[in-house]
Amino acid sequence: MLSRRKSVRNSLICGLIAIATFIGIGLAASAQEAPGSAEIDYVGFMDLTGEVFELREDRLLTLEDFNAMAAEPNTIILDARSQYAFDMGHIEGAVNLPFSDFTDEKLAEMIPNKDSRVLIYCNNNFTDDAEPIPLKRISLALNIPTFINLYGYGYENIYELGVLTETTNANVNWVAGEIPL
Repeated sequence: MLSRRKSVRNSLICGLIAIATFIGIGLAASAQEAPGSAEIDYVGFMDLTGEVFELREDRLLTLEDFNAMAAEPNTIILDARSQYAFDMGHIEGAVNLPFSDFTDEKLAEMIPNKDSRVLIYCNNNFTDDAEPIPLKRISLALNIPTFINLYGYGYENIYELGVLTETTNANVNWVAGEIPL
């Protein structure tokens, strides 16, 4: 029964992506006439999002699996939050590259081997809802655009913490920084 529900849900989501892509094509056609839009490919982003959808569904990890993978060689825990938030607290062993700083060059510095396993997490994995991890709107959680962008930059060995927990959970291995005054 659960498998059927997941299949129906996935079909509905794929249908919504197809509709959004169709709408995006219309928007892109009209956007081409707008000045300065040559560097923005909404249709390409929607196509990439659709491509990543099924992959991401299979790459959501329990905390136990996240920790087991983190301990393996050639694995990087990437924290894409701001440097400020990272300095205030993060999962032990994580490296920081703020999402807004993603470029080919900066990602290559942080993750030189595109075959490396990349583990990601975000504020929305934690129920604390306090600095340094205030909750974001659920549909705007950083996990999703981080996953899509990493994949778009050629990093396909991506996994995501897929559970909700607290930073105080000993198995999270949270390293608390100092909160600036």
